[in-house]
Amino acid sequence: MKKQVNLLKGIPAAPGLVIGKAFVLGSEDMEVEKKSIAESQVPKEIARFEDALIKTREEILDIQKKISKEMGVRHAQIFNAHLLVLEDRTLIEGVISRLKKEKNSIEYTFLQVLKKYIKTFSHIDDPYLRERLSDIEDVGRRILRNLRGIRREILSNLKDKLVIVAYDLSPSDTASMHKEKVMGFITDIGGKTSHTAIMAKALEIPAVVGLEEATLRIKTGDVLVVDGTKGEVRINPDRASLAKYKQQSEKIVRTVKTLLKLRDLPAVTKDGHEVILAANIELPDELASVVSHGAKGIGLYRSEYFYMNRTDLPGEDEHFEAYKKVSQQVRPHPVVIRTLDLGGDKFLSQLHIPHEMNPYLGWRAIRFCLARPDVFKVQLRAILRASAFGKLKIMYPMISGIEELRKANHMLEDVKTELRSKKISFDEDIEVGAMIEIPSAALTSDILAKEADFFSIGTNDLIQYSIAVDRVNEKIAYLYEPAHPAVLRLIRNIIDSGHKENIWVGMCGEMASEPAFALLLLGLGLDEFSVSPAAVPAIKQVVRSVTFEMAKEVSNQALTLTTGKAVEEFAKQKLEELIP
Repeated sequence: MKKQVNLLKGIPAAPGLVIGKAFVLGSEDMEVEKKSIAESQVPKEIARFEDALIKTREEILDIQKKISKEMGVRHAQIFNAHLLVLEDRTLIEGVISRLKKEKNSIEYTFLQVLKKYIKTFSHIDDPYLRERLSDIEDVGRRILRNLRGIRREILSNLKDKLVIVAYDLSPSDTASMHKEKVMGFITDIGGKTSHTAIMAKALEIPAVVGLEEATLRIKTGDVLVVDGTKGEVRINPDRASLAKYKQQSEKIVRTVKTLLKLRDLPAVTKDGHEVILAANIELPDELASVVSHGAKGIGLYRSEYFYMNRTDLPGEDEHFEAYKKVSQQVRPHPVVIRTLDLGGDKFLSQLHIPHEMNPYLGWRAIRFCLARPDVFKVQLRAILRASAFGKLKIMYPMISGIEELRKANHMLEDVKTELRSKKISFDEDIEVGAMIEIPSAALTSDILAKEADFFSIGTNDLIQYSIAVDRVNEKIAYLYEPAHPAVLRLIRNIIDSGHKENIWVGMCGEMASEPAFALLLLGLGLDEFSVSPAAVPAIKQVVRSVTFEMAKEVSNQALTLTTGKAVEEFAKQKLEELIP
């Protein structure tokens, strides 16, 4: 009887496909035997506790230095929260007070106080504060190890190449990984904006998170296929399937090497029609990947990550330095900075965004910014100041109509007036665009085009809102169709409206990174494709392999089809014919 292949579906955290043996990282023993001590031993136990705190602080600072050197300062700042836990006087004094009162060993006393903290945080109905729970647990385990005199260096001392399987991975666990030994990793919990996901992308290690039961269904030694692009993990596939995945993995490696040869060539069709291939980034540290893959600038700089994984709000100078650095490093190419896009699945407790029944339809993105000019204007000032050092552009997210665009521009003019009065230089001709990701904006794009300098189509949300599909709900994932006729018609309308007013139209959604869809978008007249850095070479190959007239013919035919599946199959067939 043929052995059934087990398939787990989770959240894509870092792209790539790897095949390797599993190493299940067991949860650390957090139980300590209760042991009484004499009154005379209390000072010695306090001294041990203080020594463990010092050692833990040194460990975290060493990790910070390593991460700062290898992955950039921004990633290293993740550990600021760990250092804050170590300096929490309430926690420290709580431990010492309980030790003096109950006279149990410092290990047992500390663990009881830690468990109380963990229980309190686990019941808080705030996503940001709940995420801080992992910081407390990580630091707590380190302190406990130092009290016990135990060292945990499993991930940094692996002898073979393995796929790490864990319930969760702390930032320090991820930081101790080496690409040479860790082929990929998967976890039961976590999301796209978790520390683990952010660091996995920076390390370029394929990863899938939020699998729920990976540690229950996988044993050390199992053969795994980890697809970090689709968010899938296959356990012990049969020989035929394994051979297919190996071929797929080898093909990906060969294809990547071939496509990278296109890095310095322009994105021009065979009949001379040129488009711009830019990159989407979240952190300045991704610039090396942008350059190495041949992107011509940044089409989407997601600025909300400045606000995440911290307990305070970023200041104007912090914004300014980051934007200045990026603009200088990609000159003469442009950088499109999307203003703060929080809400939906991205929350921050320090901004007091309330919990909502429908967060994707709630107080988010430009709606929040217009209601909080104190936060919005800080970012606008920083962008304008940085525009004196490179070609920056401003893009407002989630614009639903002309009134929001006008209100945002009015605030921008206020900031410009303020800077002029202080004789602070900035680009007086800075372009200001709208992200078109709501059907109302798509349908009134002819109105918006009269007052915007450019459009960038955010297909991730546009598709979700247009066909009423929660794109992270696995039960209805089959309904999420980028090629749905309604979506194609909206995209055509946006591009045509922009071109009638002589403004350029780009796309920064995931749809632009799919070669088959890129062929359709090229034919619809899209001017800029902004994709993840690694996707740039493949889209460039599509552009350089066809004529603009061919692409237009394909798009016109696709628009006559009646279902998303029919459009997708047709586009893939045409791509195969044009680029075997």
